[in-house]
Amino acid sequence: MKIAIYARKSVYREDSISIESQIEMCRYEARGEEAVIYQDNGFSGKNTDRPDFQRMMSDIRANKISKVIVYRLDRISRSILDFSEMMDEFQKHKVDFISATERFDTSSPMGRAMLNICIVFAQLERETIQQRVADAYDSRSRRGFYMGGKIPYGFSKKPTVIDGIKTSMYEVNPVEANDIKRIFKLYSKPSATLGDVVREITKDSCVNNRGKNWNTVRISELMRNPVYVMADVNVYMFFKQQGANLCNPIEDFDGMHGCYLFTGENTNRKTWDLEGQNVVIAPHNGFIPSDIWLTCRKKLLGNHQIKTCKAKNSWLAGKVKCGCCGYAMTIKKSKTRAGRYFVCSGRANKVCNTPMPTIYADEFEKLIEGRITDKLTNIVIKPKAESVSNNEIVKLRADILNIENSIDTLIDKLTEADSTTASYINQKIKKLDSEKTELLQQISRLEEKESKLPDFKALTNVMSVWDKLSFDDKRDVVQLIIDRITVFPDRVEIVWKF
Repeated sequence: MKIAIYARKSVYREDSISIESQIEMCRYEARGEEAVIYQDNGFSGKNTDRPDFQRMMSDIRANKISKVIVYRLDRISRSILDFSEMMDEFQKHKVDFISATERFDTSSPMGRAMLNICIVFAQLERETIQQRVADAYDSRSRRGFYMGGKIPYGFSKKPTVIDGIKTSMYEVNPVEANDIKRIFKLYSKPSATLGDVVREITKDSCVNNRGKNWNTVRISELMRNPVYVMADVNVYMFFKQQGANLCNPIEDFDGMHGCYLFTGENTNRKTWDLEGQNVVIAPHNGFIPSDIWLTCRKKLLGNHQIKTCKAKNSWLAGKVKCGCCGYAMTIKKSKTRAGRYFVCSGRANKVCNTPMPTIYADEFEKLIEGRITDKLTNIVIKPKAESVSNNEIVKLRADILNIENSIDTLIDKLTEADSTTASYINQKIKKLDSEKTELLQQISRLEEKESKLPDFKALTNVMSVWDKLSFDDKRDVVQLIIDRITVFPDRVEIVWKF
């Protein structure tokens, strides 16, 4: 292996050292050993886009070079990041580095110490740049700026100005928006599954997904996106309950604008796990009413909780518990005629010692299917007008209206109040606002309870064609109406969601 001498000069200056002089100084450091000369004349040191530098690096990767000598550190690089990456390559291929004038020699302990110091500063610069970029992204996203990415189906993009800065925003694409409305309307029916929606919309050639075929994954992704919702206080409460970061006050959720959802610092599964996600009111108007969007979003959230159990061997997976220890009953496969069994996972962990009869999966699924049919057949369907929750919601909304009127009256009085009275009025307004927030939370809980009530008539129709349903469709029906199934040695208990 040979020694490499590298020299660089960006522009001609009378007071700058020539490439020839640089090479001469480096030859002295080579102590008479044979050296290969690499030189870039007229190239800046701010990056590594230099022909002879790249040629030298190629030779180093080919293990042709044992040592690199430069006249001064800035001759090979003016970027500490590039220098750090270069030194990583040198270390990888066991190449020493010497700066002739700065006595920077990595073949000595002091030289290696200097190298480590440079790497520390390079890391600091990297992290500083990363933090600066992250802060800029966070700041712009919180202000509702368009942050790039694929334009959601149902929208096109147009230029706009926010806070005096040019950016972009979404505007509704009428044709695609009608497709989106239809998808939400179909899935908002309690008994509807993602498979039902796909089968229904693919019948209509007008719904084309921009030239691609629709599938359940695409439909699910689309309905989780809050860009479509006409975000109101109920949407605000939903995201708050899910642990999302609300970047706008509740007053901004005016029932007209859509939302942007940005991944937070501690999130990995975008749009599924809302914990730590950043929710921002967008400049564009949504077109899906909040009640329909929330019904679909909560339904998808419930479906996902079942799917995280990796239900693939039974459409009951994740619902069946052992009545003796509380552990999940999981599917075990065998080569016998029965093929599948439900077994207590607590026994494997030596938690459950209660003998349990053999639970054949096929027979057990038939049993639950019959229980579901009986339950739906015997259910008494109450008219919508008799809903107690609906009456309570109406009353709560009236109370909120009274509070808002009281707050408006107090705000008007602030302009004429002295400091003592103003302090009292502010405290009163704060108390009323807290009461309003509590009432909004009560409404959100009641509406969530109402939205979970299935369409029993539609479900009864579904049960009549149960054998024709897909695995996913059966699982969705179970998720909709069953909270849990508890198995005891002598009986099976089902806790229904209604």
